[in-house]
Amino acid sequence: MSENLIFNSIKKRIPEIRRELQIIPVSDNGRTLLYFHDSMGYMPPHFALDASVEPLLNMFTGTYSIEEMVKLTDHQLQADVLLGFTQLLDENLAINSDYFRHQTEKINDLFEKGSERKPLLAGQIYPDEPELFNRYLKEIFEDIPLDKKEHKLPRALYAPHIDLGVGQRQYAEAFVNLKNLKPKRVIVLGTAHYASYFGSFYENCPFIGSEKVYELPGSRFQPDKEVLQDLNKSEDLNGFTLNDRAHRMEHSIEIHLLFARNFWQHDFKIVPILVGGFDELFYMPDGDLGSKIQRFAADLKNWVDDDTFILVSGDLSHVGRKFGDTDSAGKMKNWVSEMDKKFLQFAAEGSSSQILALLAESYDRTRICGFPPLYLLLNMFQKQEGSIINYHWWDETETESAVSFGSILY
Repeated sequence: MSENLIFNSIKKRIPEIRRELQIIPVSDNGRTLLYFHDSMGYMPPHFALDASVEPLLNMFTGTYSIEEMVKLTDHQLQADVLLGFTQLLDENLAINSDYFRHQTEKINDLFEKGSERKPLLAGQIYPDEPELFNRYLKEIFEDIPLDKKEHKLPRALYAPHIDLGVGQRQYAEAFVNLKNLKPKRVIVLGTAHYASYFGSFYENCPFIGSEKVYELPGSRFQPDKEVLQDLNKSEDLNGFTLNDRAHRMEHSIEIHLLFARNFWQHDFKIVPILVGGFDELFYMPDGDLGSKIQRFAADLKNWVDDDTFILVSGDLSHVGRKFGDTDSAGKMKNWVSEMDKKFLQFAAEGSSSQILALLAESYDRTRICGFPPLYLLLNMFQKQEGSIINYHWWDETETESAVSFGSILY
């Protein structure tokens, strides 16, 4: 039984606190708590501990046994108390233990075997009741004028997936351009923020599809299984997989479907694809990853016809202390903004080679998360020109950090 895997030794080294957790001090009726934010959604929601345990948590580095901790605390804490505290953390999936790995594999396996992908953000970021949800969307698009100029029908849109409360105006400016379209198939290329959390699971597969029905309040998006199965025939050559655990906690596709649904009430099928990191290109542009990108771009392009629209979900730079920079985002803003604008301009010109060269100069120092899915699009349609719709810089002043984002209509 899995319960037998819970840590139960005073001599073995205690597993470390999971590195991807954010432990955030919060105030609750005059009491300071440490709130555990788990971006992977494994821990129970709202798990928090009294702030007085912080010195003890700092010892959970994977270095000490309980016996050693007793000595380090000068016997102020007894072994049975420390073991009980360790087991509390283990039971709630806070430490990188055998029990954690067993339980999370069960969670991911259950998701992969399911046929539906439930909305991740409903009830948290947007209303989960259909009528309120539809009203919420309509309010976002109020006072957003539709471009009256005559254009060729758009083929693709690169737009953000930033927090809804931050980028509502920019989302509306981008997605209002889809108002007069009625595609039968929508390919959604989204940034895969969490693929790297699965270790080597996606090592050779940067393109992660899903055959699940994507759900929103009052809406269900059926997958185009014919396309997905065809793409899956050449996994060794094109780096595509239908092992879709990375979709479980990913918001990048969900947000684009949310805004598309405001205008597209008709039935259409979706091809949801998450795109993993392309860092290898900065060192070996013609290596294995480069060849997989070219092959997958060609395979996917075969399914693009006049009734197909492509959504590309990605933000721009992530800078400041929160993201590991020594300087605050405010000090970096001028040159980062220049970098962003060059990136958008090269992308609007349809030049995959120029955006790759731009990022390779600094090995993507500003962490442009929209680079991989947008680079894929530009490799599908060489020299496909677009129009820059907007650009925005959002300061998170409390962490001296910032995220930038923008949109391009192709």
